[in-house]
Amino acid sequence: MPGFTLPRTVRTTRITRAHKISAAVVASASCAAALALTAAPSNAETTAAHAPAAVKPVSANGLPLTAKDRADDGKKDQQLASSLTTGLKVTAVAKQGHAAKQAADRSADRKVIAAPKAAAPKAAPKAAPKASPKRYANNLDGWIRESLDIMKSKRIPGSYEGLHRNIMRESSGNPNAVNDWDINAINGIPSKGLLQVIQPTFNTYHVSGTPHKLTDPVANITAAANYAAHRYGSIDNVNSAY
Repeated sequence: MPGFTLPRTVRTTRITRAHKISAAVVASASCAAALALTAAPSNAETTAAHAPAAVKPVSANGLPLTAKDRADDGKKDQQLASSLTTGLKVTAVAKQGHAAKQAADRSADRKVIAAPKAAAPKAAPKAAPKASPKRYANNLDGWIRESLDIMKSKRIPGSYEGLHRNIMRESSGNPNAVNDWDINAINGIPSKGLLQVIQPTFNTYHVSGTPHKLTDPVANITAAANYAAHRYGSIDNVNSAY
């Protein structure tokens, strides 16, 4: 029977279980072929009836496989398949987890890029400070300016120049001046104040918002200006006793 020798490349390569099975099958086939040639007639006539029997599986050592060998091989195959399946599942789960993490990271990046900057809170508008009452000097200039503001609110015509000019002619700027010699004085109603107004005229043309006192500087000026507006059109049109 011819000997069977593995090629050099096979001898230097790690022999796996599949290699062992293949080698055993080839060795068994070679043995069967040699036996068939020895038993054949000299005229080498063969028929299908003399064909060799089917080759039975053998183990790595060339012996027929036992039931235990088949069971062990089946268990190993199952373990190998199970290991491969588990490895594939773990790999698939890991890939899915990695893909999900990448998607989450991309989503977070998009949110960071797309999110507009929060607008800084606007400061509450400051309440407008309350206008403090306008103050006027307690002199002729202050009395005229305060009278002009009241006259403007009451739509009474007149100017600083017209008021000042008539005041200087009538009283020389003295709020307590009294005329005790003219007809009004003779009749018992003397002219008084900066613009020399008699009491009946003051009572008729008194401007609300001013003191109801004839010799009060502002009250006297505004009442005289109101009277002049009704009779002459404006205090500015008065250039003599009125």
